[in-house]
Amino acid sequence: MITAQELLVIDDDGGKRGVMSKFDALKLAESEGLDLVEVAPMAKPPVVKLMDFGKFKYQEQKKAAEARKNQKIIEIKEIKMRPMIDDHDYDVKMRSIKRFFEEGDKVKVTLRFRGREMAHMEIGMELLQKVKRDIDTIGKVEQEPKLEGRQMIMVMAPK
Repeated sequence: MITAQELLVIDDDGGKRGVMSKFDALKLAESEGLDLVEVAPMAKPPVVKLMDFGKFKYQEQKKAAEARKNQKIIEIKEIKMRPMIDDHDYDVKMRSIKRFFEEGDKVKVTLRFRGREMAHMEIGMELLQKVKRDIDTIGKVEQEPKLEGRQMIMVMAPK
């Protein structure tokens, strides 16, 4: 697959073997029982490395699997409230929000208005401001409260 005729050859340990022809490089790789892998095709001359390609592919797969295992998928959890929420219910919802933050998740607080509650939007805004104040030490607001139809939405994330 290597098209260039002159190649800079690097051995398995990273030491330079020098510039040689493609034929000589292939013969050298075959004599050492290794593969000739093009590392930098755009360089002048192109750089090739003597390595065990099967072992190299295996190590790359292991690195990719380790990276996937270590990444944290951030979920958005939703907490639904009503404007006239009782104190105890509010406390339960706040404990849930704190637990979600400890797990590293974002929280979307949805405040749903029904019927005549739409005439008293300020009650809902005050409730969301209270949530914001209570969460201030462990979280931050990513999306300020905004009205979407019959509900008010605010998105928060852990600090």
